[in-house]
Amino acid sequence: MTGQLDPATHVVNSPDDVPPGPSVVTVGFFDGVHRGHRTIIGRAVREARYRDVRAAAVTFDRHPMEVLEPESQPRYLMSLERRVRTLVSVGLDLVLVVPFTLDFSREDPQQFVDALLVHGLQAVKVIVGANFRFGHGAAGSIRTLNQLGATRGFDAEAVSLLAMDDGPISSTQIREHLARGDVGWATGALGRPHWLDGTVVRGQGRGASIGIPTANVEVDVRMMVPAGGVYAGWVELGVGGPRHAAVTNIGTRPTFDGRGTTIETHVLDQDLDLYGRHLAVGFTHRLRAERAFDGPAELVAQIRADIAAARDLLAEG
Repeated sequence: MTGQLDPATHVVNSPDDVPPGPSVVTVGFFDGVHRGHRTIIGRAVREARYRDVRAAAVTFDRHPMEVLEPESQPRYLMSLERRVRTLVSVGLDLVLVVPFTLDFSREDPQQFVDALLVHGLQAVKVIVGANFRFGHGAAGSIRTLNQLGATRGFDAEAVSLLAMDDGPISSTQIREHLARGDVGWATGALGRPHWLDGTVVRGQGRGASIGIPTANVEVDVRMMVPAGGVYAGWVELGVGGPRHAAVTNIGTRPTFDGRGTTIETHVLDQDLDLYGRHLAVGFTHRLRAERAFDGPAELVAQIRADIAAARDLLAEG
């Protein structure tokens, strides 16, 4: 990611590189860009259109916990590239991706506001979630924003958190459901499937040997991988590329050696050369838990049943 405005993605990573002009601004890490995030972003976009200014977001290149408490860092719901592209796709005109460093974490709320919101984005209004905190020690709040904004030409607004099943939608809740394999709940909260971006690497060729070739997808170890099991869903060739139905197994291949966790995807009704390519895997339905079979013949029969079930589920939408 460069420090210049990319006209295709509208992204900069320094306030010094923001083109001049007023903005309605929203701020957050926005991991997953879930339905709750989009409620806040949508409010900012509408306000920007009403004022005839740009809608901008401030986000960060990594989760703050990765810097402050690496041992407590949550798993990511999205790669940075997918997160930024999704932010642009929901209506934002500009995304400022701030490198989150230890020095940055020590800035007080006034420094944060002056450097990013005033100098960088010339904010005329700031719209954030009701639980928004910022600055060193999370000292800043919506009240702080309004106090600082009163002398800096902007006001702030807090948007109530969106609820689902009697609780607020949050990235933490989505991770917890994915850890249980509940990709259906996660899809509802995200408003789309949970996607894992990775690269297809060489496996042991067992899928091809039983007539059901699979792509072995290697993902960043920091990503949130759903619980072990077999899933129906989709694959994308590249971020936003062609999409195909797929069945994906996450687990240890207990019928064979049972060593190490793998992500293996069978693309339905396609003969694709995927080795070395970027592949995103999306999860919509959990078909079953992973288990050991008596041998390859029993495994093949079950996989064919999984494929038939996946085809039916995905055809239903």
